[in-house]
Amino acid sequence: MTSQVTSQVTREETNQEETNQEETNQEKGSSDVSDLVRSERRGATLLLTLNRPKALNALDRATLLALRSAVDAVADDDAVLALVLTGEGRAFAAGADIAEMRKLSPLEAKAFSRLGHETFSALEGLRIPTIAAVNGFALGGGCELALACDWIYASEKARFGQPEVALGLIPGFGGTSRLLRRVGIAWAKEMVLGGENIDAETAQRIALVNRVFEPDALLDAALAAAERLAAKGPVAVALAKKVLHEGQDTDVRAAHALEQNAFGLVFASEDRGEGMDAFLTKRDPKFSGR
Repeated sequence: MTSQVTSQVTREETNQEETNQEETNQEKGSSDVSDLVRSERRGATLLLTLNRPKALNALDRATLLALRSAVDAVADDDAVLALVLTGEGRAFAAGADIAEMRKLSPLEAKAFSRLGHETFSALEGLRIPTIAAVNGFALGGGCELALACDWIYASEKARFGQPEVALGLIPGFGGTSRLLRRVGIAWAKEMVLGGENIDAETAQRIALVNRVFEPDALLDAALAAAERLAAKGPVAVALAKKVLHEGQDTDVRAAHALEQNAFGLVFASEDRGEGMDAFLTKRDPKFSGR
């Protein structure tokens, strides 16, 4: 069965990738794509809000493209020093759009998965710290989206899960890898193979979630944390994040070498001098990001 599916995907590949590229170009030019992800500046923090509340912010192709566009804009904006991502209504994101996925061929499904991976990797790779403010359901692709953020803050009403196996599917946007790295193999297997949802308290206990808040306090707490992060040295934050990400995928000796190199690099920054001088003279630092 597996070999038959692989052969079908291979036969379709050339023509379908051309079709997918055409669809991507058309959707990027659509005037209403940006409405799917609202963007709001709060000082040095950017608040992104998934905006398909009637569909529980399900991640269809257009929403992924809108999110990728928003993330790319953040990457190009040096004035943004932290990011908070949340969902409108009673869900963070209740997964990928099942109605849209039901129509996909094997190759189209592969391309859809690749779009999700590329979008979430761009989010994960931002130099600035990112916080997912999970206000409700974070299931399937929604849980995977939260996992692409540095921190996860959750409402007491939040629910997390990778329920794909109940639909005859598997996670397609990085769940099998990011979930494993965050909670370990035992809980990753329970969530992915069992497909059961967990509440916010359990999610915090297994280290999927950093902190849990009352629903009305969640967004303010996430924005306040982002403001504190934005006040730190941007060069140091970016280098520390890079070393943490790269270090987790290598052996400890290589990770130590990465840290030593980054420690040397940060001493070439103006921020290093400003931060240390501010400490010695007992004043608040004024970082320039250089």
